Amino acid sequence: MDGADAAVRGAGASAVGLSDELTSVIAAARRRAQRDGDRQIDTAHLLHTLLETVPCVAASLEGGPTQVARLLGYLAQRTIGYGLSWYGTVEDSGAVPRMREGGAHWSPTVEAAVARAGERARARGAVLAQGFDLFVAVTDDRECRAVEVLHRAGVDLDSLALRLAAESARLATEVARSQLDDGPVNG
Repeated sequence: MDGADAAVRGAGASAVGLSDELTSVIAAARRRAQRDGDRQIDTAHLLHTLLETVPCVAASLEGGPTQVARLLGYLAQRTIGYGLSWYGTVEDSGAVPRMREGGAHWSPTVEAAVARAGERARARGAVLAQGFDLFVAVTDDRECRAVEVLHRAGVDLDSLALRLAAESARLATEVARSQLDDGPVNG
């Protein structure tokens, strides 16, 4: 079992594993946080990595490549330190971050999002949570840093929620059909 998968299992998603895609997202977000000198992985680190590595996440934005570029610009500004407001708060609202394998800290918001991603996968009958599950879980928390970035970049959050719900329903139908045809599916 991978370190990221072990961390998720410790976070309450024990009945659902992580896809290779999601394990890679979490590992890349951890490296990004460490490289940036941040004391913990927050939802903006996850958003940055999801946008760069999970095609259906970028495709879910109605502004297309222009909006993705704008989002990545905001995230890059945060990374290189422009705008003191990015450093003015910690996503965990003062809670002590938890230590994860390899010395990475997760904000409680990230921990909750990863657990919700597992719940989403389980609800649709999948055995592995995907990057899309994590993106939906992150965007469900309207108070997290990633949603603040989405809002600043001009993403219509209500419209995004509707598109994500439609895609979630499509994925659930796909898994159900697959299970009828072939038995259990991994994602």
